[in-house]
Amino acid sequence: MVIFPARASGTTVTFVIIEGWTVTVASVGDSRCILESAEGGIYYLSADHRLECNEEERNRVTASGGEVGRLNTGAGAEIGPLRCWPGGLCLSRSIGDMDVGEFIVPVPYVKQVKLSTAGGRLIISSDGVWDALTAEMVLDCCRGLAPDAAAGQIVKEALKAKGLRDDTTCIVVDILPQEKPAAPLPPPKKAGKRILKSMFRKKSSEPSSQVDKEYMEPDVVEELFEEGSARLSDRLDTKYPLCNMYKLFMCAVCQVEIKPGEGISIHAGSSNCAKVRPWDGPFLCASCQEKKEAMEGKRSSGDRCSSDSD
Repeated sequence: MVIFPARASGTTVTFVIIEGWTVTVASVGDSRCILESAEGGIYYLSADHRLECNEEERNRVTASGGEVGRLNTGAGAEIGPLRCWPGGLCLSRSIGDMDVGEFIVPVPYVKQVKLSTAGGRLIISSDGVWDALTAEMVLDCCRGLAPDAAAGQIVKEALKAKGLRDDTTCIVVDILPQEKPAAPLPPPKKAGKRILKSMFRKKSSEPSSQVDKEYMEPDVVEELFEEGSARLSDRLDTKYPLCNMYKLFMCAVCQVEIKPGEGISIHAGSSNCAKVRPWDGPFLCASCQEKKEAMEGKRSSGDRCSSDSD
Protein backbone atom coordinates (compact mmCIF):
# COMPACT_ATOMS: atom_id res chain seq x y z
CA MET A 1 0.00 0.00 0.00
CA VAL A 2 1.31 3.43 -0.99
CA ILE A 3 1.00 6.11 1.69
CA PHE A 4 0.98 9.72 0.52
CA PRO A 5 1.98 12.43 2.99
CA ALA A 6 -1.10 14.41 4.00
CA ARG A 7 0.98 17.55 4.47
CA ALA A 8 1.34 17.92 0.71
CA SER A 9 -2.39 17.52 0.03
CA GLY A 10 -4.82 20.34 -0.57
CA THR A 11 -8.28 21.04 -1.90
CA THR A 12 -10.74 23.76 -2.78
CA VAL A 13 -14.03 24.12 -0.92
CA THR A 14 -17.37 25.66 -1.82
CA PHE A 15 -19.84 25.34 1.03
CA VAL A 16 -23.50 26.27 0.54
CA ILE A 17 -26.19 26.69 3.20
CA ILE A 18 -29.81 27.14 2.10
CA GLU A 19 -32.29 28.34 4.72
CA GLY A 20 -35.63 29.28 3.27
CA TRP A 21 -34.91 31.88 0.59
CA THR A 22 -31.53 32.82 2.08
CA VAL A 23 -28.43 31.32 0.47
CA THR A 24 -24.99 31.56 2.12
CA VAL A 25 -21.87 30.52 0.20
CA ALA A 26 -18.34 30.21 1.64
CA SER A 27 -15.63 29.47 -0.91
CA VAL A 28 -11.89 28.83 -0.92
CA GLY A 29 -10.13 28.27 -4.24
CA ASP A 30 -11.67 28.18 -7.70
CA SER A 31 -14.71 25.89 -7.45
CA ARG A 32 -17.29 28.49 -8.34
CA CYS A 33 -20.95 28.81 -7.43
CA ILE A 34 -23.43 30.71 -9.60
CA LEU A 35 -27.11 31.45 -9.20
CA GLU A 36 -29.66 31.89 -11.96
CA SER A 37 -32.76 33.66 -10.73
CA ALA A 38 -36.22 32.72 -11.96
CA GLU A 39 -36.16 35.72 -14.29
CA GLY A 40 -32.84 34.66 -15.85
CA GLY A 41 -30.37 36.92 -14.02
CA ILE A 42 -26.93 35.44 -13.28
CA TYR A 43 -25.28 36.06 -9.91
CA TYR A 44 -21.76 34.99 -8.91
CA LEU A 45 -21.74 33.83 -5.29
CA SER A 46 -18.08 32.82 -4.96
CA ALA A 47 -14.67 34.38 -5.54
CA ASP A 48 -11.90 33.02 -7.76
CA HIS A 49 -8.68 32.73 -5.77
CA ARG A 50 -6.52 31.96 -8.79
CA LEU A 51 -3.44 34.14 -8.83
CA GLU A 52 -3.89 34.61 -12.57
CA CYS A 53 -7.07 36.63 -12.18
CA ASN A 54 -6.95 38.08 -8.65
CA GLU A 55 -4.60 41.05 -8.29
CA GLU A 56 -5.50 41.65 -4.65
CA GLU A 57 -4.44 38.11 -3.74
CA ARG A 58 -1.21 38.43 -5.74
CA ASN A 59 -0.32 41.51 -3.74
CA ARG A 60 -1.11 39.76 -0.46
CA VAL A 61 1.06 36.73 -1.30
CA THR A 62 4.07 38.82 -2.31
CA ALA A 63 3.69 41.03 0.79
CA SER A 64 3.76 37.86 2.89
CA GLY A 65 7.10 36.72 1.47
CA GLY A 66 5.94 34.56 -1.43
CA GLU A 67 6.89 35.02 -5.06
CA VAL A 68 4.41 35.04 -7.94
CA GLY A 69 5.44 33.98 -11.42
CA ARG A 70 5.00 31.46 -14.19
CA LEU A 71 6.82 28.17 -14.58
CA ASN A 72 10.30 28.73 -16.01
CA THR A 73 11.35 26.11 -18.55
CA GLY A 74 15.03 26.85 -17.99
CA ALA A 75 15.58 28.51 -21.35
CA GLY A 76 14.15 31.81 -20.20
CA ALA A 77 10.65 31.04 -21.44
CA GLU A 78 7.77 31.16 -18.97
CA ILE A 79 4.70 29.01 -19.48
CA GLY A 80 1.38 28.27 -17.82
CA PRO A 81 -0.65 30.24 -15.30
CA LEU A 82 0.74 32.39 -12.51
CA ARG A 83 1.88 30.39 -9.49
CA CYS A 84 3.21 31.19 -6.04
CA TRP A 85 6.73 30.06 -5.17
CA PRO A 86 8.06 28.07 -3.52
CA GLY A 87 5.51 25.37 -4.15
CA GLY A 88 4.08 26.27 -7.54
CA LEU A 89 0.43 26.45 -6.41
CA CYS A 90 -1.93 28.30 -8.74
CA LEU A 91 -4.24 29.32 -5.90
CA SER A 92 -3.76 31.81 -3.09
CA ARG A 93 -6.31 30.18 -0.82
CA SER A 94 -6.98 26.49 -0.20
CA ILE A 95 -7.63 23.91 2.50
CA GLY A 96 -4.39 22.10 3.32
CA ASP A 97 -1.25 22.58 1.17
CA MET A 98 0.76 22.93 4.38
CA ASP A 99 4.04 22.40 2.53
CA VAL A 100 3.68 25.50 0.37
CA GLY A 101 3.72 28.34 2.89
CA GLU A 102 1.66 30.25 5.40
CA PHE A 103 0.67 32.79 2.77
CA ILE A 104 -1.69 30.15 1.35
CA VAL A 105 -4.65 30.62 3.69
CA PRO A 106 -7.96 28.80 4.23
CA VAL A 107 -9.93 31.99 4.95
CA PRO A 108 -13.09 31.84 2.80
CA TYR A 109 -14.86 34.43 0.73
CA VAL A 110 -18.42 34.58 2.08
CA LYS A 111 -21.51 35.89 0.35
CA GLN A 112 -25.12 35.76 1.45
CA VAL A 113 -28.13 36.62 -0.69
CA LYS A 114 -31.89 36.41 -0.34
CA LEU A 115 -33.91 35.16 -3.28
CA SER A 116 -37.41 36.23 -4.14
CA THR A 117 -40.15 33.67 -3.64
CA ALA A 118 -39.83 32.85 -7.33
CA GLY A 119 -36.70 30.84 -6.46
CA GLY A 120 -33.71 30.05 -8.66
CA ARG A 121 -31.08 27.48 -9.63
CA LEU A 122 -27.66 27.03 -7.99
CA ILE A 123 -24.75 25.46 -9.86
CA ILE A 124 -21.58 24.51 -7.97
CA SER A 125 -18.75 23.12 -10.10
CA SER A 126 -15.02 22.45 -9.94
CA ASP A 127 -12.57 24.21 -12.25
CA GLY A 128 -12.78 21.42 -14.82
CA VAL A 129 -16.21 22.78 -15.74
CA TRP A 130 -15.43 26.49 -15.59
CA ASP A 131 -12.22 26.11 -17.62
CA ALA A 132 -14.31 24.67 -20.44
CA LEU A 133 -17.63 26.52 -20.26
CA THR A 134 -18.86 30.02 -19.47
CA ALA A 135 -21.67 30.58 -16.99
CA GLU A 136 -24.09 31.22 -19.85
CA MET A 137 -23.08 27.99 -21.60
CA VAL A 138 -23.49 26.02 -18.37
CA LEU A 139 -26.98 27.38 -17.76
CA ASP A 140 -28.13 26.99 -21.37
CA CYS A 141 -27.03 23.37 -21.74
CA CYS A 142 -29.06 22.19 -18.75
CA ARG A 143 -32.15 24.33 -19.03
CA GLY A 144 -35.35 22.41 -18.47
CA LEU A 145 -33.60 19.41 -16.91
CA ALA A 146 -34.05 18.11 -13.38
CA PRO A 147 -31.09 18.81 -11.04
CA ASP A 148 -29.46 15.35 -11.31
CA ALA A 149 -29.81 15.25 -15.08
CA ALA A 150 -28.64 18.88 -15.33
CA ALA A 151 -25.43 18.14 -13.40
CA GLY A 152 -24.68 15.18 -15.66
CA GLN A 153 -25.31 17.24 -18.78
CA ILE A 154 -22.98 20.02 -17.61
CA VAL A 155 -20.15 17.55 -16.99
CA LYS A 156 -20.81 15.95 -20.37
CA GLU A 157 -20.58 19.31 -22.15
CA ALA A 158 -17.37 20.22 -20.31
CA LEU A 159 -15.73 16.92 -21.27
CA LYS A 160 -16.85 17.38 -24.86
CA ALA A 161 -15.26 20.84 -24.95
CA LYS A 162 -11.87 20.09 -23.34
CA GLY A 163 -11.71 16.43 -22.40
CA LEU A 164 -10.84 15.04 -18.98
CA ARG A 165 -7.91 17.30 -18.08
CA ASP A 166 -8.89 18.13 -14.54
CA ASP A 167 -11.41 17.30 -11.85
CA THR A 168 -14.79 17.85 -13.49
CA THR A 169 -17.66 17.68 -11.02
CA CYS A 170 -20.95 19.50 -10.65
CA ILE A 171 -23.89 19.86 -8.27
CA VAL A 172 -27.18 21.49 -9.29
CA VAL A 173 -29.76 22.60 -6.72
CA ASP A 174 -33.15 24.07 -7.57
CA ILE A 175 -34.71 26.37 -4.98
CA LEU A 176 -38.36 26.26 -5.90
CA PRO A 177 -41.44 28.04 -4.57
CA GLN A 178 -43.82 25.90 -2.62
CA GLU A 179 -46.93 24.82 -4.41
CA LYS A 180 -49.80 27.19 -3.82
CA PRO A 181 -51.94 25.67 -1.06
CA ALA A 182 -55.44 24.67 -2.06
CA ALA A 183 -58.25 26.78 -0.66
CA PRO A 184 -59.93 25.09 2.32
CA LEU A 185 -63.32 23.60 1.65
CA PRO A 186 -66.20 25.61 3.17
CA PRO A 187 -68.21 23.93 5.91
CA PRO A 188 -71.49 22.38 4.79
CA LYS A 189 -74.40 24.80 4.87
CA LYS A 190 -78.12 24.36 4.95
CA ALA A 191 -79.63 24.64 1.49
CA GLY A 192 -82.31 27.10 2.56
CA LYS A 193 -79.88 29.82 3.70
CA ARG A 194 -77.09 29.34 1.16
CA ILE A 195 -78.52 31.54 -1.61
CA LEU A 196 -79.54 34.30 0.79
CA LYS A 197 -76.09 34.57 2.35
CA SER A 198 -74.34 34.65 -1.01
CA MET A 199 -76.52 37.58 -2.12
CA PHE A 200 -75.32 39.75 0.78
CA ARG A 201 -71.67 38.66 0.87
CA LYS A 202 -69.28 41.59 1.14
CA LYS A 203 -66.88 41.77 -1.76
CA SER A 204 -63.21 41.94 -0.76
CA SER A 205 -61.41 45.16 -1.64
CA GLU A 206 -58.12 43.27 -2.05
CA PRO A 207 -57.37 41.97 -5.57
CA SER A 208 -55.84 38.75 -4.25
CA SER A 209 -55.07 36.83 -1.08
CA GLN A 210 -51.82 37.17 0.89
CA VAL A 211 -50.65 33.90 -0.62
CA ASP A 212 -51.25 35.26 -4.13
CA LYS A 213 -49.29 38.41 -3.30
CA GLU A 214 -46.37 36.36 -2.08
CA TYR A 215 -46.13 34.49 -5.34
CA MET A 216 -46.45 37.70 -7.36
CA GLU A 217 -43.37 39.21 -5.69
CA PRO A 218 -40.94 40.55 -8.31
CA ASP A 219 -37.81 38.60 -9.13
CA VAL A 220 -35.13 40.30 -7.02
CA VAL A 221 -31.98 38.86 -5.47
CA GLU A 222 -31.02 40.91 -2.42
CA GLU A 223 -27.41 40.93 -1.25
CA LEU A 224 -27.29 40.54 2.53
CA PHE A 225 -23.59 40.06 3.29
CA GLU A 226 -20.21 39.90 1.56
CA GLU A 227 -16.73 39.50 3.04
CA GLY A 228 -13.61 38.40 1.23
CA SER A 229 -10.75 39.90 3.24
CA ALA A 230 -7.93 37.66 4.43
CA ARG A 231 -7.37 40.00 7.38
CA LEU A 232 -8.83 38.50 10.55
CA SER A 233 -9.21 41.92 12.14
CA ASP A 234 -11.62 42.82 9.33
CA ARG A 235 -13.72 39.71 9.85
CA LEU A 236 -13.90 39.03 13.58
CA ASP A 237 -16.44 40.70 15.80
CA THR A 238 -14.67 43.49 17.68
CA LYS A 239 -17.52 44.18 20.13
CA TYR A 240 -16.70 42.27 23.30
CA PRO A 241 -18.97 43.58 26.09
CA LEU A 242 -18.03 42.87 29.67
CA CYS A 243 -21.12 40.68 30.01
CA ASN A 244 -19.30 38.15 27.81
CA MET A 245 -16.14 37.95 29.87
CA TYR A 246 -15.67 34.26 29.03
CA LYS A 247 -14.65 35.31 25.52
CA LEU A 248 -11.52 36.90 26.92
CA PHE A 249 -10.18 33.45 27.66
CA MET A 250 -10.78 31.78 24.28
CA CYS A 251 -8.92 32.12 20.99
CA ALA A 252 -11.31 33.69 18.49
CA VAL A 253 -10.05 31.36 15.73
CA CYS A 254 -9.29 27.90 17.13
CA GLN A 255 -11.41 28.31 20.30
CA VAL A 256 -8.64 26.96 22.55
CA GLU A 257 -8.71 28.21 26.13
CA ILE A 258 -6.26 31.02 26.90
CA LYS A 259 -4.89 31.74 30.35
CA PRO A 260 -5.38 35.29 31.64
CA GLY A 261 -2.72 37.56 30.17
CA GLU A 262 -1.69 35.14 27.39
CA GLY A 263 -4.21 36.25 24.76
CA ILE A 264 -3.04 38.62 22.01
CA SER A 265 -5.57 41.22 20.86
CA ILE A 266 -6.20 41.37 17.13
CA HIS A 267 -5.59 45.12 17.49
CA ALA A 268 -1.99 44.58 18.61
CA GLY A 269 0.36 46.56 16.40
CA SER A 270 -2.41 48.56 14.74
CA SER A 271 -2.26 52.34 14.35
CA ASN A 272 -5.01 52.86 16.92
CA CYS A 273 -3.45 50.50 19.45
CA ALA A 274 -3.17 53.33 22.00
CA LYS A 275 -6.97 53.71 22.01
CA VAL A 276 -7.61 50.02 22.69
CA ARG A 277 -8.44 49.04 26.25
CA PRO A 278 -6.78 45.97 27.83
CA TRP A 279 -10.03 44.01 27.68
CA ASP A 280 -10.80 44.85 24.04
CA GLY A 281 -10.86 41.66 21.98
CA PRO A 282 -11.13 39.42 20.14
CA PHE A 283 -8.01 37.59 21.30
CA LEU A 284 -5.79 35.01 19.61
CA CYS A 285 -3.50 32.31 20.95
CA ALA A 286 0.21 32.55 20.06
CA SER A 287 -0.09 30.00 17.24
CA CYS A 288 -3.02 31.75 15.55
CA GLN A 289 -1.30 35.12 15.99
CA GLU A 290 1.73 33.83 14.05
CA LYS A 291 -0.53 32.62 11.24
CA LYS A 292 -2.37 35.94 11.24
CA GLU A 293 0.88 37.88 10.84
CA ALA A 294 2.03 35.61 8.02
CA MET A 295 -1.22 35.82 6.07
CA GLU A 296 -1.39 39.60 6.45
CA GLY A 297 2.17 40.17 5.25
CA LYS A 298 3.58 41.34 8.60
CA ARG A 299 6.35 38.75 8.53
CA SER A 300 7.87 36.34 6.07
CA SER A 301 6.40 32.87 5.99
CA GLY A 302 8.28 30.14 7.85
CA ASP A 303 9.80 26.98 6.41
CA ARG A 304 8.61 26.31 2.88
CA CYS A 305 9.29 23.34 0.68
CA SER A 306 8.86 23.04 -3.06
CA SER A 307 5.81 21.20 -4.33
CA ASP A 308 4.37 20.16 -7.66
CA SER A 309 0.75 20.56 -6.58
CA ASP A 310 -1.70 22.58 -8.62
